Amino acid sequence: MTPMIDKTKTGQRIRQLMEYRGLTVKDVQTALSLGCVQSIYHWLDGQSLPTLDNIYALSELFKVPVDLMICGNRQYNPSISMYTVAERLFCYYGLFGKCQVA
Repeated sequence: MTPMIDKTKTGQRIRQLMEYRGLTVKDVQTALSLGCVQSIYHWLDGQSLPTLDNIYALSELFKVPVDLMICGNRQYNPSISMYTVAERLFCYYGLFGKCQVA
């Protein structure tokens, strides 16, 4: 199976990350130096995807790895194998008991 990006789910994920960070479409437009907000609405509606440069910039803006923004049909799920800093610290100090990296 060829890995494919799901534009609709990726748009939903971008919307969730914007809401989590308290960012508006206008904030994203300003941060990415875009001429208008229309392309952002197209991303959010699943009509199109951001360019690779914009995906990279969004990753920095949202403070998440690119793989956590992109939704597709591949089996790899980076969210399962990536610990947050706090989780790693808890594992280090044994507060979680046995921690296993997936």
